[in-house]
Amino acid sequence: MTLDDALAALEARSDAGRAAGASAYHKAARRYLGVPNPVLNDLTKSWRQALSLPERLALAEALWQTDIHEARIAAAKLLTQARLRPDDAVWALICTWVPDFDAWAIADHACMAGQRRLSADPSRLDQVETWTASDHLWTRRAALVITLPWAKLRHPKPAQEAERHRILGWAAGYVDDPAWFIQKSVAWWLRDLSKHAPELTRAFLAQHGARMKPFARREAGKYLSS
Repeated sequence: MTLDDALAALEARSDAGRAAGASAYHKAARRYLGVPNPVLNDLTKSWRQALSLPERLALAEALWQTDIHEARIAAAKLLTQARLRPDDAVWALICTWVPDFDAWAIADHACMAGQRRLSADPSRLDQVETWTASDHLWTRRAALVITLPWAKLRHPKPAQEAERHRILGWAAGYVDDPAWFIQKSVAWWLRDLSKHAPELTRAFLAQHGARMKPFARREAGKYLSS
């Protein structure tokens, strides 16, 4: 499977009308093919099965460098896998993509791939923490999106509980940031947390909620009973 093969498969499933709609919706200046996500899922599943890990890494990097919307999503899907060893090269590649983030859909798919690698090796949280001080809005946002598995833990072990509190500290540092996507990322993290740790969510909102944007505060408390 070469880059040309992969692009040909994507282009064969393109839809000009859907592509125009995606361009208007995502607003990032790049090429859009209009390939639906279910089709991307099927394609990348077959590619994962056919390629070795080094081949997948090479194809993912090549797809990302095209800067085509669906190609970048396909790159992320190629590397989205729970069990993957060794995975240092995968994690390193995903991290190189973070400074390129400029729209939520591509960023979220890349972060979903990163979530698996971060959960497999939580020591990587040290690297993610550096993102919280970035001047790049999408890098700061990625620090919360890629750590969402910690918000969703039903029965965290002591180490995971400590990591969860660490990430909440990052979220607390974001509440004064007026950027909509940053406020939304805080709200998303807290909303997911509230399903499993409502008292912890309430405590965060009691301490920091007054400084959050009203929409973010409402979203964060969406599943909290009054």
